[in-house]
Parts: sequence; structure tokens; C-alpha cells
Amino acid sequence: MFAALKAWPIDYGIVLLYEFPRPNPHLFNLGKTLETLALVGVPIIVARLHRGREQEETVKLLQHLGVDEIVAGDVYIEDHLRYMESVAREAGASLREPLWGMDPVEVLYKEAEAGIEAVFIGANERMRKWLGRVFSRETVEELADYTRKVGVDPLGEHGEYHTLVINSPVHEARLAYNIGETRVSQGYYILRIV
Repeated sequence: MFAALKAWPIDYGIVLLYEFPRPNPHLFNLGKTLETLALVGVPIIVARLHRGREQEETVKLLQHLGVDEIVAGDVYIEDHLRYMESVAREAGASLREPLWGMDPVEVLYKEAEAGIEAVFIGANERMRKWLGRVFSRETVEELADYTRKVGVDPLGEHGEYHTLVINSPVHEARLAYNIGETRVSQGYYILRIV
């Protein structure tokens, strides 16, 4: 969301549904994912991608939509940057990576300063205590200290955790939700919010 804010306004919110070996916290909470995007006021496009054809299907979708610029929020993972560069090139679009090369702790604090709030919906064992908690200006320092202490990326770039944005400067209102059940799959905790 922070990358999108830095590039605002955007034309679409595109949700790509990948087939992962373990359940995806965003897919598990697809209704709330779409609801928070609706609160941003941009058209939402949802596409299911088939295993082994993800890049091809993503490129076709972007070409069909006439996308000329892609905004992504990569910070330092080279493989993902190369993947996004390849998708953009094949789709005939430019790639904008406004967070690339920034210090992850700095990004974390800048997200909080920008007014982004997000609920933790997925976590590995080391980040489990954050499940259901909200990232915000009030909790950013605690999160930065905790991730440093347990040795995980402060942004969860390696899948240590997943969040769902519930409020930002471009949200028309804060996403309303309640905490639901927690599932465990392959040592990963997934929280349903309703």
C-alpha cells in the first residue's frame, strides 16, 4: 500500500490469486481484502492464476487492461524485482518501484508516519504474537524492536508475516472487522477476520 501511496493516484487495484502450497492469508481473507480496496475507491480486478502459468496470465491481463505503468512495493529481494521487470517488459509497461533500495526499518517507520494501519493476518512462529494486532504509529517502534530481537525482516519480506491494510490516507473509512478463527498450516498461522 505504501508504494501505491507514493505513486497515487492509481487506476486499478489488481488482486492476483496464486496457487500456493500452503494457504495464503490474503486468499483466506479475500472478502476483507476486496472490502479494503473498495474503501480506497479504485476499480478492483481479481484474477486467478494457474500454477506454472502465472507470469503468462499476468502479462495477458495487463495487456488486456492496457496498463502502461506497474507500481510494485519491492524493497530488496532481487528475484522479485527481476520477475516484475520481466512482467512489465512483456506487458509493454514501465515498472515503478518507489521503495526499492530503501532500508526496511526506514520503510516501516515511513509507513506508520504516512498513516497506514494494518492488521496482522498471517505469521510464522516467531511473529505469532503479532497475529490480530494492528500496525500503526502507536506500535511501529514495538514492531521494529521485536523484529530485530527475533531476527526477522521488519517488513516480512520473506513471508514472516502478512498484513491487511485497514486504514490509510486514501481510505474513505477505516475497515471494520472482527477477529475470527486461527488456522495453522505447515507451521504458519492464519487469522480470519470477519
